[in-house]
Amino acid sequence: MATKRPLLRIPTNIITGFLGVGKTTAIQQLLKQRPTDERWAILVNEFGEVGIDNSLFSGTTAENSGVTISQVPGGCMCCTNGLPMQMALNLLLAKAKPHRLLIEPTGLGHPKEVLAILSGQHYREVLNLQSTLALVDARKIRSGRYTTNSTFNQQLEIAEVIIANKSDLYKPEDFPALLDFIDAKFGLEEKLVYQVQHGAIALEWLDHPANKTIVETHQHHQTESQASALTPSLETPSEGFVRADNQGEGFFSRGWIFNPGWQFSKRALFDLVQSIEAERLKGVFITPHGCVGFNKVDNVVTQLNLETCADSRVEVIGSRLESFDEIEEALLNCVKNRTDSTHTLMESESKSRNEKSMELR
Repeated sequence: MATKRPLLRIPTNIITGFLGVGKTTAIQQLLKQRPTDERWAILVNEFGEVGIDNSLFSGTTAENSGVTISQVPGGCMCCTNGLPMQMALNLLLAKAKPHRLLIEPTGLGHPKEVLAILSGQHYREVLNLQSTLALVDARKIRSGRYTTNSTFNQQLEIAEVIIANKSDLYKPEDFPALLDFIDAKFGLEEKLVYQVQHGAIALEWLDHPANKTIVETHQHHQTESQASALTPSLETPSEGFVRADNQGEGFFSRGWIFNPGWQFSKRALFDLVQSIEAERLKGVFITPHGCVGFNKVDNVVTQLNLETCADSRVEVIGSRLESFDEIEEALLNCVKNRTDSTHTLMESESKSRNEKSMELR
């Protein structure tokens, strides 16, 4: 009788970076470089409640059978004593049995605590922590909103490899200013710093060793949250739509998931996404012509044609909570066809929005 082989010393990288810096795009670029004989696992943590990145990854890597993706939505996965992260990670490792693990914490999470969990006793023999990669937009380095933010600074502090993304948009003084900031606060001696465009991370950067001093420090300084319950899961609705809110670090988010029988106008969606003022927007939608994804940051909209998506969902992160009701009305106006599983269009429209929606938190 064959015995199960234990999971030992899986090369593991944390890929972090502040809100909207391009982490998802960078991981997609890495997946294109994955050796064909390797299985990779990705654990994605999102600030919003509905979880968009899994749909974006799956929709653009549908033929990539060597990649297994799991997600932890609803804020920092290291909270609740790390329970959401550990549960999701254990299930992912058991399912994928990967040759490499990539972990993408939310841009508003606590990277030191994530590192503490991964370097703790439970995973010490299972995971081989290698370089932590931090993506940063050097144009933000002159903004106190970023440089005084503890999460932003933690991301740069724990990273062995710092990647100045979106370099094609920089002014000549932006990258030198970033280097000066890093050197003054953390030192440059043990950090590699690269400029890239469109998240073009080189595969060999993953193999750079982790800083043992940082890892050992955080092994002995794990923090515990006072929270005591897991975030409720948000499922695809059998009719209408559901919505959920979250907040933290001075930001608010609202996400919506729509019944798969609803089809959206691609043109109307693009116009709406362009008009929305937000720190971050991600969405995947079913249209009469297939699935489409939208990504907006720094007022730049990217549209992706996806091979597949299980439902339509969108997450908006901003600093103005009051704007979300207007966005919801505008989203409903983009619906072109509706076929709920148990209701006709007329029956569905006769229901009030509150009867068809659910608000968490």
